[in-house]
This record gives sequence, structure tokens and C-alpha cells, in this order.
Amino acid sequence: MALATRPPLQLHARPPALAVRVLPPRRARRFCRCRAVADADAGKARRAYPYDEIEPRWQAHWEEHRTFRTPDLGDGLDTSKPKCYILDMFPYPSGAGLHVGHPLGYTATDILSRFKRMQGFNVLHPMGWDAFGLPAEQYAIQTGTHPKFTTAQNIDRFRTQLKSLGFSYDWDREISTTEPAYYKWTQWIFLQLLKRGLAYQAEVPVNWCPALGTVLANEEVIDGVSERGGYPVIRKPMRQWMLRITSYADRLLEDLDDLDWPESIKEMQRNWIGRSEGAELEFCAVDQEGHDLGAKLTIYTTRPDTIFGATYLVVAPEHVLLPSLTSEEQRGHVEEYTEVATRKSELERTELQKEKTGVFSGSYAKNPATGKIIPIWVADYVLGSYGTGAIMAVPAHDSRDHEFALKYELPIIKVVNPPNGNCDPKEAYADDGIMMNSSDSSSGLNINGMLSQDAALKVTDWVESNGFGKKKVNYKLRDWLFARQRYWGEPFPVVYLDDSNEMVPLSENELPLTLPELDDFTPTGTGEPPLTKATEWVKTTDVVTGKPARRETSTMPQWAGSCWYYLRFMDPKNSSTLVDKAKESYWGPVDIYVGGAEHSVLHLLYARFWHKVLYDIGVVSTKEPFKCLINQGLILGEVEYTAYKDSEGGWVSADSDASLIDYYQEKVPAEKVTKIGDHFVLKDDPNIRLNARAYKMSKSRGNVINPDDVVSEYGADSLRLYEMFMGPLRDSKTWSTGGIEGVHRFLSRTWRLVVGAPSSDGSYKDGTIVTDDEPTFEQLRVLHKCIARVSEEIQETRFNTAISAMMEFVNAAYKWDTQPKSVIESFVLLLSPFAPHLTEELWFRLGHSKSLAHEQFPEAKSDYLKESKLVLPVQINGKTRGTILVDKECSENDAFQIAATDDKLSKYLDGKGIRKRIYVPGRILNVILDQQKART
Repeated sequence: MALATRPPLQLHARPPALAVRVLPPRRARRFCRCRAVADADAGKARRAYPYDEIEPRWQAHWEEHRTFRTPDLGDGLDTSKPKCYILDMFPYPSGAGLHVGHPLGYTATDILSRFKRMQGFNVLHPMGWDAFGLPAEQYAIQTGTHPKFTTAQNIDRFRTQLKSLGFSYDWDREISTTEPAYYKWTQWIFLQLLKRGLAYQAEVPVNWCPALGTVLANEEVIDGVSERGGYPVIRKPMRQWMLRITSYADRLLEDLDDLDWPESIKEMQRNWIGRSEGAELEFCAVDQEGHDLGAKLTIYTTRPDTIFGATYLVVAPEHVLLPSLTSEEQRGHVEEYTEVATRKSELERTELQKEKTGVFSGSYAKNPATGKIIPIWVADYVLGSYGTGAIMAVPAHDSRDHEFALKYELPIIKVVNPPNGNCDPKEAYADDGIMMNSSDSSSGLNINGMLSQDAALKVTDWVESNGFGKKKVNYKLRDWLFARQRYWGEPFPVVYLDDSNEMVPLSENELPLTLPELDDFTPTGTGEPPLTKATEWVKTTDVVTGKPARRETSTMPQWAGSCWYYLRFMDPKNSSTLVDKAKESYWGPVDIYVGGAEHSVLHLLYARFWHKVLYDIGVVSTKEPFKCLINQGLILGEVEYTAYKDSEGGWVSADSDASLIDYYQEKVPAEKVTKIGDHFVLKDDPNIRLNARAYKMSKSRGNVINPDDVVSEYGADSLRLYEMFMGPLRDSKTWSTGGIEGVHRFLSRTWRLVVGAPSSDGSYKDGTIVTDDEPTFEQLRVLHKCIARVSEEIQETRFNTAISAMMEFVNAAYKWDTQPKSVIESFVLLLSPFAPHLTEELWFRLGHSKSLAHEQFPEAKSDYLKESKLVLPVQINGKTRGTILVDKECSENDAFQIAATDDKLSKYLDGKGIRKRIYVPGRILNVILDQQKART
């Protein structure tokens, strides 16, 4: 692209009335500086500088010259320089494209990437696509289009939108989880898990959605229906692939401490893993007369000290022993209850606020500590997937058990007394204390008077020595259900021999096992995956034995491909190994990882698990994948105003004492709303208060803002700057289209500060209005204070305050008589990570032939950061009468002269005799008047 011969820039469709009148050069410059924002202030022109010509040109330049390509090791990469790997969480390319909330995190990582490049770092800043999964398949089913075509279209749309925002990604490293060259290595990782016993098959209770025809994760089920589509979900046992993430529970927990992550995210992972120490106890099942039924119920408890307070047992509806524990009289009730429980998600079942339900099994158990017969109940607040699927209920000391016992009139025995002796007899006391009612002569166990912790140890020792149980560490974390009955996912690299049903893994040289082409990929409705329809693909031969075999027809979940993509970006074209050891050793781990807090548990936990496995087998050199994690906040839609009307159409104020639920709601346009104090009211009737609220952007609410529209009207640099200026990166913020005009005016002022005013026809001449004058000390002081502040704020991701600092610089620069080139060049570099298109154009106009992307970021010089002036208090006869502004090195005479000419102080000195002056440099000036002379 021949940038040196381009035509003058034009302001298209500029209203003639807004053209700047022709003035002599110096007056024109001054007029431009003072009136640069007049157009925007008048609200008549938004395109106050030619971004619509500048931005496409520089995007084409970056692409043509591969400006942001990161060389490979051995291909020009200077490994003596420090590295910085900055990564966005893998986006899912939906058909809806981006909305303005998406670029928030992308802009932050781009600013950091540009900043680090200019500081001399080798920066790895890639982009790719997490494109397998249920949403793509559902859309394909609805439209009758193969998911590979819709996925490709969506990726193209996302890529185009991201490029239009000027993000400095290394597009040479672009990857997609749907490419066989990528998922070959996902399958390879699965084989390594299989070799180490970390992948296995088991029949487990799962969330089955008949309408979607697949198993769903707990997080994909809300109130008993699928998150996508709202279809009913039931619990049923199915044979599934599982990954033994629980084997890494302790390491996943311990290594959190060393991560630079938000403490809230680390705490969420700790709670999800849920490590607890306790004991497993065995209760013998008996009938009502105490006759042994030949079954033993194993329960897990973190409070073995409360065993004397256990008045009943509870088993989960899916407990394997439930059929044998159910009496004939109760069988119908139990089966009806368990059938209802299958339609609830685990989240619903464990919700603390919901009313507890259950049914008596008809059987009993013997409490080993007391020898008493206690009933066995079935209740859905106990989960088959946690612990042993059965609990001993101690209603006096557990709120859920207490609520259940009250409802079904079961005994409540208090066995723990608070240390201070005070507790509410109507509530469960769940804390530690002093044991009571806890001895039995027949069992020989006595823990009365002991502290809870000591009693727990004694009970555990007692059950171990008597064969009733053992010490146990338990986790809430369950093994990862790793199969989906869908078409659009990675095939499992295994076959099953027809004659024996033995599972045989493929050899590594058979990878990738690619998905077959299917015209019909809809759910079968029988629970069989859609891949069963690919009969020719399913039928195969084991290459080792030559025996007939069949392929696995479930596919891996979407999480599979997103677990390790950060490694592939280091070496995306390697066909012989997942990632080259030298490249991984140089680039790993990810230094800054930015994404939404909604991925705080599943994606991050799964990725950490796979990374640790890869560490154990020598593929990676670090224990953790992501060194620093940053969660950006949400950008909410514009504020919506709601008014209320009664049945006769009259307005009802939102602060009315009446229940607003009884009134009709009406959305009020923003132009009919005004603000009084902290409240929004109707312009036509200020007595009617409105509800004002911003909602998460969604198509259903119709509040989605398309970034393409914003870029078209204001430019990409304005969008980038506004998203950073709205508030702290980690906070949620409310979008305001009106708010973007402020940062657009700032960019316009910056443009005219450097380029000058347009000609009468709206065009801009090439070049700038900067001068070769030597900058003054004050100009350098303003510049270097800005450099110091912006550098610090970028480093600490306080982008909004960095922008404020640059706005202050521009305000100061407009007051100067000249703009020295050396000062303006430094400021352009300072602004470039935030507004890369505008600054590239200004850099070119300042006489540079190369992109500024790899120029050195300005460094603040301490000589200019020292304050040269200070506020000096002035006293008259020992009483402070005012202050003056003086140089730090100000002499006594100079300080007195300034005080004598100060409007406020001169009235105390004029015509007065002065006996002496007391001057402490930098501290105070005290003038002692001659009182006698003053009287004469």
C-alpha cells in the first residue's frame, strides 16, 4: 500500500454551516484549539475527524505487512527478550455475531499487548474458535444446514468484526477446535488419559434431555429444564465416559494458593472441589423387629461426634440399595417419589430454600453407637453422586435434617451444647461445642463432656477398632462426565470388538478419527447418538487383530477442545506433536488470561486438570496453565425506564405504598424521562417516579448494541476508548450511546491538535502543524507526568484513569502557543495502545515511514516529575492570612515580593512598617509589622 502518495483526507457529508472559516495561520490554529469541540457540542456532527478513511487503510496495512505476527523460535524470534503471553478466553462464534459487551475484554488484552510490545517484550496474542458443541448443532437442526457450514460462516463474521476493531492478533496462529488437525491432538490427550486409568466408562445417573437427545451437565439444567430450549430433563442411569478428575483434587486445591487470580474465583474452585475430612460409618439394615436384612448402609459424615444424635438415615432416590431396602407396603410410594426426583436437577435438589420432601422406605437400621433401631427414609436433598449417597440425619445439629424431622415428626436429640450454653431450642445448632447425651454402656462409647473435635477423633478411632467404619477424606468434586449423545463433537478414538464387546483404543498413528458426513444429525429419540446413523462409519475393523468392530457413537463435550487451546497457539502448525517442548518452555504459562467470571469453575478447573496430566507426562513444563487471571465485568444494555398504570390508565408512582405487581407496566422512552435528585421521573409529571434498570444484553430483550453500528457512526477507536473509559475493567457498566460522544470528541481534539483545522471544503492537508521548537520545561513536565501515570495505569489495568490522564494532557496542550514535535510524538505513542488507527495516521504524518507498533513506549524522566512549585503559607504577625504559589528554590525576597503583590495579602502590608521577616524555605513566610510606625 503506497501510503506516501495517498490523497488528502475528506470529511464526507460535512454540513457546510459547520465549516471552519478561513483565518490567518496563527489565529486559525488558536481558533481551532479553542473551538475544536464546537461541532460535537452543538450536536450537529459526529464524524469530527476522518476515521472512516483512516481505519480501513491501517487495518489493510497491518494485514498486508503482518505487523503483529510473532515469529517462531528459530525463525527470527529474539529469545533474549522477555516474553508476555496474553490470551482471551476462547470465544464461541455464534450466528448473532458480537455485541458491544464482547470487545470489553478483547480491548483490554489488546491494550496490554500493544503496551508490552512497545516495552520490548515478545508478545504472543492469538485468536481462535471454540466451535464444537450443542448451540451449533441445534442451529443446524433448525435450519437444515450442516453445522460445518454454519460454523464457518459464524467464524468469518466474528473474524471480520474483530479485525474491524483493530485488535493486534497474530492471525497466522488462528485455530478452530473443529479442524481435524486440531482435534487430532484432543483425541491424543484422551488416549493418554485412557492409558493412565484417568478415562473410564461407568453407569451413572445423568441429566437426560429427550428433546435434545443428549446428556447435559448440571450447569446446563435450570429448574428441571434445559438451559438451551427449555426442554424437560430427567435423571436416568446411562453408561458414559468419565474422566477421573477427582484423582487430582488435592493438587487442584493446593496449587490455587500460588495463582494471581481473583480471590473470589479461587474460593469458588475451593468450594467446588469441596474437600472435607470425616468418617465412613456402617449401619446394618434391619426390619421393624430388628431382624438383619443382610444389607449394610455406608454413610459419610464430617461430624462423627454427633453419632448419638442420629435419629434416622436418608438415602438418595438413586441409591443402588434402595430397591432391596423398600418394603412391599411402601414400594408404590417410593417408586412414585423416585420418578418425580429424576426430573429435578442436582441444583434444585440441594437448594437450601426449597421445602424438603421424602418418603419412608419401610426399612430400618441399627445405630452402632446406641444399638437403637432408626428408620431409613428416601429424600432428594441427598445426592447419589456425593459421598456414599446416604447420610445419618442429626436433626438437632443440621438445618436440613431439622426441617425434615419437623415436617415428618421424627425424633430430635440434642448432643452438642454451645460453649456458652446459649442456643435457640427451635433451631439446629450446627457449630462445635461440648458433647452431651453421648454415652452408651452396651457399646462402651462415652464422649460426654468432650469438645467436639476431640469427640470426633475418639468416635472415628472407636468405629475403626470395632469394624464399623474408617477415617475418610471426601470431596464434593465428582468425576467429569465426558460424553455427549450428539453429532457435532470430537469422535472418541476407540472401537469395540464385535465378538467380545472389548474396548480397544486406536493407535496414535490412526489419528485423527474424523467425523463422518451426515445429512441427518437430529437426535434419534431413543437415546442412541446421531452417529449410529452413519452405519458405514460405525462398522470398522480393529487394525491390530483384524476383527470386526464398531466405533463409539457418543462424542466428546465442547469443553474438550477448550481445555488445551492455549498450548496449541504456541505451535499451531505442528503435525508431529501437540506442542514443541522448546516453544512451550519459552511461552508457558499464559501470563495474562482475560475472560468472564462465568467460566470460573468448569472451564478453568477442567483446563487445570488436563494441564496437570500433561505436566505429569512431560508435555508441559509448568504446573499451572494460567499465571494471572482477570475477569472483566459485563456491559449491560442501556437503562430502561418502566412506569406503572392502574386499570383506568392513570399513572402510579414507583414509590407508591401499593403493590406494583397489581399494575400494568409501560416502557417509557428516554426522551420523556428526567432526573430529579437520585430518581427518574416523567418529564410531564415529576410526581410520577419510574423504575430505572439496565439489563444484560440479549436478543429477547431487544437491547443488543451491534458494534458494527457503533464503528460506522463513531469509528473503532471511539468504541475501544469508550469501553475502557466507562469504568474499572472488572466492574459491570451500563452502555450509553450518548456517552461515546465524549471520547469521540477527545479523539477529534487530538486529531486537530496535531493536524490542524480542515480546509473550507472539509479536507485535511497532509502533514501536521507541529513545530521543531525545543519544548519548554513546563511542556516536558506535563508530558512526563502523563507518561508516568498512563504507564502505571496500563500496568495495573486501570484503563479508565489512563484515558483521563491523556485527556488532561490534551487540555493542557491546547493552551500552548506551539506544539513541539518531540512532545507530540511521545503523546501519540502513549495513546497508540488505546486508539491505534488514529495514532498510526498521526505517526505517519509526523514523518515516519514504519508502523509505530514496535516503537519504544515513552518512559517518564524523574527530573520532570518533581513539583517545581509549592504552596507557601503567609502569616502577618503570626496569624495566617493566605497562601502564595512559589518556586521550590524561591528566596526570601522573592517570596515577600509575591506576597506584597497578592490581592488578598497586600491589604495587610500596604503602608505598614516591617520590623522583621521570618522565612523558612518551603514551610512559611511570617511578616512582623512595626506596630509603633503603623500607629504614627
